[in-house]
Amino acid sequence: MRLTIIGGGGFRTPLIHRAVAGWGAVREIALYDSDPRRLAAIGAVLGNQNVVPHTDLDAALAGADFVFCAVRVGGTRGRVLDERIALDCGVLGQETTGAGGLAYGLRGVPVLTALARRIAELAPAAWVVNFTNPVGMITEAMAAVLGDRVIGICDSPAGLFRRVAWLLGVPEELAWFDYAGLNHLGWLRAVRVAGADRLPGLLAGDRLGAIEEGRLFGVPLLRELGMIPNEYLQYYYATAGAIEKARRGPTRGAFLHERQEAFYRAALAEPSAAARLWADTLAEREATYSPAPAPASGEPAGGGYEAMAVAVMRALAGDGAATPVLNVRNRGAVPGLPADAIVEVPCLVDTNGVHPIAGDPLPEAQLALARAVKTAERTTITAALTGSRALAEEAFVAHPLVGDRSVARRLVAGYRAAHVELRALR
Repeated sequence: MRLTIIGGGGFRTPLIHRAVAGWGAVREIALYDSDPRRLAAIGAVLGNQNVVPHTDLDAALAGADFVFCAVRVGGTRGRVLDERIALDCGVLGQETTGAGGLAYGLRGVPVLTALARRIAELAPAAWVVNFTNPVGMITEAMAAVLGDRVIGICDSPAGLFRRVAWLLGVPEELAWFDYAGLNHLGWLRAVRVAGADRLPGLLAGDRLGAIEEGRLFGVPLLRELGMIPNEYLQYYYATAGAIEKARRGPTRGAFLHERQEAFYRAALAEPSAAARLWADTLAEREATYSPAPAPASGEPAGGGYEAMAVAVMRALAGDGAATPVLNVRNRGAVPGLPADAIVEVPCLVDTNGVHPIAGDPLPEAQLALARAVKTAERTTITAALTGSRALAEEAFVAHPLVGDRSVARRLVAGYRAAHVELRALR
């Protein structure tokens, strides 16, 4: 089996490599990156174990059974600009949410759509697993070319499930988590154990503050909702506070840009130390990730998208089945959203493909928010593919975290001036 990783020089590639190596069925991993410097640094970390580096896309794709896409158009510097320009306009600056997410999508959609076309030509039977942010929007753009053979992965829901299972004191594999929404915009509505929903009792109890979501949102809000939101909904439920926090210091993007660029420089200067330098940088990155205060003793850590990706690969290859939360075409799993829209829901994955599982309908308020964000995402995709500046502005106006036309115009003007990839917007 041959796996191709597009964006193989990315900082998190060694995590994917480690997870894939643990399975043992992949005979070769082709790492493609347009930046030979980054590719060399990651190659030094991996020691070139079962890895073939490529700077030629076609050579990397030929014969692939699976393709992982982890592309950052504009690099980490682009993320810094996305965040800072939004904050300068008085709105949230975040990689995937609000203005920052739409700007990232405007840059990424044309590149990933072109990549999807190349995959369709050179590896038409390959399954494509997309990690590229904003995952929902990019997966939807790629699905217009690849159909159901592209799947978006995010580990946020899995981390939430792990923490809730820990609170309940039940093995995670014995619970069914009823979750639905969009990427970074979903809600856990029920947790069924032996046929009984344990979530109402959890919400009424006194232990919610022991997990990240309880600390992040506050127990009263979770009880009012009757659900547990994805951590990224903090940006919708406490927007002013999130903006103020981002303004007080370097943004998350600025922190990662500085640390990761320092790693690449050091790894190239001292290749024999690359693995240690990478591990040290990863530990620092993970220690500073959580948006909530320090976790309680014993609380399970989040993360693990690379393990999810391997579980999906194994199921598609006929090695068992899996039921992860994935970003896939709706097919009625979330009533009220378009059938071809990418949603984030539990899925059955087996050798016959990926099958979204319908749960209870979203309450009206949550559905309205998901509809508004999906409208902004789809308008962004059209703007990116047509080069329409007017549609780009409409996308920002449509998003609940922007909404103001004059701010939308300032945002598009600012992003056009900052990103060479957006100069084509007319």
